[in-house]
Amino acid sequence: MTRRSDIFGPSMLSPSRPLPINNPVLAFVLAAWVTVAAAPLAAQGSGSGTARITPNFKDAEITQVIEAVAASTGRSIIVDPRVRAQVTMLSSTPMTPSAFYEAFLALLQVHGFVAVPSGNVIKIIPDANSRTMPGNDLPERVSDTSDELVTQVVAVNNVSAAQLVAILRPLMPQNAHLAAYPSSNTLILADRASNVNRMVRIIKRIDQASDADVEVVAMQNASAAEVVRTMTALNPAQAQAEGGMAPLRVVADERSNSILLAGDKTQRLRARTLIAYLDTPLTSGGDTRVRYLRYADAEKIAEKLKEQVTGTSGATAATTGAASAVGGATTIWAEPETNALVITAPAKTMNSLMAVIDKLDIRRAQVIVEAIIVEVSADKSAELGVNWLLDGSNSDQAVGGFIEPVGGTSIFDLVRAARDPSTITGAPRGTTVGVGRLADTGINFAAVLRALRGDSTTNIIATPSIVTMDNQSAEIKVAQEVPFVTGQFTNAGGNAGNTLNPFQTIQRQEVGTILKITPQINEGNAVMLKIEQESSSIAASSSGAVDLITNKRTISTNVLIEDGGTVVLGGLIQDSQTGGEQRVPFLGRIPVIGEAFRTRSAKKTKTNLMVFIQPRILRDGTDTTFETNQKYNYMRDQQRALGPQREALPLLPGEPRAILPEIPAVPTQESTSAEPAAESPK
Repeated sequence: MTRRSDIFGPSMLSPSRPLPINNPVLAFVLAAWVTVAAAPLAAQGSGSGTARITPNFKDAEITQVIEAVAASTGRSIIVDPRVRAQVTMLSSTPMTPSAFYEAFLALLQVHGFVAVPSGNVIKIIPDANSRTMPGNDLPERVSDTSDELVTQVVAVNNVSAAQLVAILRPLMPQNAHLAAYPSSNTLILADRASNVNRMVRIIKRIDQASDADVEVVAMQNASAAEVVRTMTALNPAQAQAEGGMAPLRVVADERSNSILLAGDKTQRLRARTLIAYLDTPLTSGGDTRVRYLRYADAEKIAEKLKEQVTGTSGATAATTGAASAVGGATTIWAEPETNALVITAPAKTMNSLMAVIDKLDIRRAQVIVEAIIVEVSADKSAELGVNWLLDGSNSDQAVGGFIEPVGGTSIFDLVRAARDPSTITGAPRGTTVGVGRLADTGINFAAVLRALRGDSTTNIIATPSIVTMDNQSAEIKVAQEVPFVTGQFTNAGGNAGNTLNPFQTIQRQEVGTILKITPQINEGNAVMLKIEQESSSIAASSSGAVDLITNKRTISTNVLIEDGGTVVLGGLIQDSQTGGEQRVPFLGRIPVIGEAFRTRSAKKTKTNLMVFIQPRILRDGTDTTFETNQKYNYMRDQQRALGPQREALPLLPGEPRAILPEIPAVPTQESTSAEPAAESPK
């Protein structure tokens, strides 16, 4: 018999010095030894388990390790061409060939390969192809440490195997296989033995028997059939089986007006809680209720509620084929005299409608909006000029002159008025200094010097205020209707040239302050305002015009303002200056003398306009009362500031001056809180 010591020598196989395998030469020698000594060792019964191997591979080709495993196990190994890697396997303690093989399997797993046994041959392939290769199918015991590929079928008794797939899939590698067979409620697992063993332990912990039982719940107030219908509509999935887990079953016994519950204890407990809530007596008898509204309009609410019920009924009837989705006839009508709603409906629909009314019939907040319109303008104008005429026709002399209106009047108008006073229609404006000679013989002449200066100022402060409800448009208008001439007509007729049937067309326009607002209170203390602001006035212009001149300022905008804040909406700051000169060519340029041959005019206008807005939210009666009292007392103080009426000879003796009375007392808290109940007459 050949002994191991005869081949390797006693020093290499002694327990104190295990066999190292770290290069191809030793692997080749070990393979030769296994070939020669395998049969005698097997005959002796010692096997390869008595050998001790200490692997020491560092950055070696994986094929070198495969050769060493083949030599130590005595099995043939087929390597897939795609198996290529630089591996490291180090151990400080010797191991048996079987332990060396287990370490080799772990090494393959780390690098994405797998060893698939096929008889006495082992195939080394990539891990991605392991599903299609045969492994250790259905072993009696799955090792909890081995990395060999195994396939196991696990029967599930109490829970749904299909549901376990979604739970266990994240715990398995990507290339592992996990599937459920619903017919037998079993799981099929294909993976390494250690992980399959772990999954089997997890499945056993989950696969616990449930405490399903049957309970009978007697109904006291509600109908068992109605309650079952409600519960089935609430959770339709309860009526269907969920894989291997028994669902909760709810059945109504109309004879005893009871409900039978069959299912898990937890499910039955939840169902009993819901049944107890549904089996409560109605707060009011009958199916008709009268609801008195506090703030909303009953007629408007009635129309909206009808649309709600009709729309819900149509949608449900189309799905279920039922004649009515609310379980019975529903009628809604309004009584405007008492601002009440009369509703006839089943309990379920009644509760839904009452919940909607509770949300709509609330006190809406109000908004007081104050606008501040400030306009300061100055208009200055000046005119200066000389007009002269020379008439020598009575003495065969030249005739000439320089005529240019100054302030709307020229020397020609003055001469004509001097000859015929009946032609005077109005007194000339400004300062006029003139000299001249008007005679029947000789040379007649006339000269005037006219100077005109006009100054006008405008200072307007308007503070219109208005109160309206949230999302409700409002308008305040403080204006005059001023007539403006838009046309005129004269009918000339008769031999004497008289005018007959003269008339004028007049259009009246509003001149003043107009404020239109639509507030929207946002969540918090902000107010969104849709504003249309107009401020117009008659201008005190210094220059002449055909008719009146109006100043018109309009703003149309949307703004967002905090409660009590002030925001400028817009404005205009304008400063303009114009000038003009009329003169005789060449002569008007001569210093000093040229003043007799020209007229000058200048005008300067300066306008400052700003519009501010300030909203305040009136959320309750206290805020409204405070604002009202403030304005009321202000007007009363203004009346009292005028003082008593003192006249030496009173025209109406004994008649006192009209003044606002004392403001009424604020209602107490008890009176304000004693409002009518929601369903009691007002």
